Amino acid sequence: MIQPGGTIGILGGGQLGRMTGLAARSLGYDVHVLDPDPNCPASVIASRTVAARFDDADAAASLAERCAVVTLEIEQIGTAALAAVAARTPLRPSAEAVHVIQDRIRQKTWLAANGFPVGAFRAVGSRDESVAAFEQLGRCIFKSTSGGYDGRGQIRVGSAEAAADAWKSLGERPCLVEQFLDIASEISMLVARRPAGAGSIDLPRHVTFPPSFNHHEHGILDWSVLPAAVGPATVREAEEVANGIAATLGIEGLIAVEMFIQQDGSLLVNELAPRPHNTFHSTERGCATSQFEQLVRAVCDLPLGSTEILRPAAIANLLGDLWSDGTPDFAAALTVPSVRLHLYGKASARPGRKMGHLSAVGLTGDEARDRVLRARDAMRIGA
Repeated sequence: MIQPGGTIGILGGGQLGRMTGLAARSLGYDVHVLDPDPNCPASVIASRTVAARFDDADAAASLAERCAVVTLEIEQIGTAALAAVAARTPLRPSAEAVHVIQDRIRQKTWLAANGFPVGAFRAVGSRDESVAAFEQLGRCIFKSTSGGYDGRGQIRVGSAEAAADAWKSLGERPCLVEQFLDIASEISMLVARRPAGAGSIDLPRHVTFPPSFNHHEHGILDWSVLPAAVGPATVREAEEVANGIAATLGIEGLIAVEMFIQQDGSLLVNELAPRPHNTFHSTERGCATSQFEQLVRAVCDLPLGSTEILRPAAIANLLGDLWSDGTPDFAAALTVPSVRLHLYGKASARPGRKMGHLSAVGLTGDEARDRVLRARDAMRIGA
């Protein structure tokens, strides 16, 4: 157990690192971060920022040498850097778990091999294989193997010619091709898991948050509501799948599991993330324990917090587009009951970039969602 007063290292200094660091500070921990940008969002809450690329093993070793434990807020960390950390201090989640998740082909293959429900897919490594994948799957989506968050690096394909073009557009490199699904909605699950064998046997090793309901626009999360308004059978199945994935991967820390609910009610796993997740920012408002505090507790092997919903909550993302006509009207957003503003401290705004989010609670999830959307609309210049 790493007691408060110790130092937590975070690989990545974006908004997730910033919010995790704030939770760590509240619990009494010191925070060090590694990020290519010395002025990254998390730098303002870290007592030490190591400015280096995510594949810099020497820099990662330097971070680890002064930390009692290291976690991450972005999975695209170089293999050598992860190994350098693990050789010096506990890395949670493990390098092995991150390795599985950080490549989409490897991730989807692992899910299928371990019996978790996924849609039909193919791994392609050439133009001809791309065309063949379309001929086998029909309408499909080509995805780059790494990166490509928020809809980037993904191309919808409806013909053999488009498949060939997609292969070329994605750099003529290996791609994951997924069959287009008849989706009714999307939810996500979040599991927190602590190391084995520490603390009282009466304390749970893992806890699972209720599912979040997610709405996307142009491949980017627009808003989410916690808890999702889905039936108890769906919740039980989603929990079983998410807990199974966390246990099989041996996760220590957090894992988010994005899932599709098909029109027939069946669940399919979309993607995994071994870190805090945008769809669970609402836990700061609606749950007894936020996802960020839960991550700190898990990696430090402290007792895990309750995931009880205190009040339904929602978030709406604030993208750089809101800044296109000038600084948004933040004060207008704060006139909406229960709304809070969360800005990430990013130096410049650009279309599609996540600059912050709004959160709210309500008597129902719909009320909380309506509040954040009304507040966001009020922020628009000239609204």
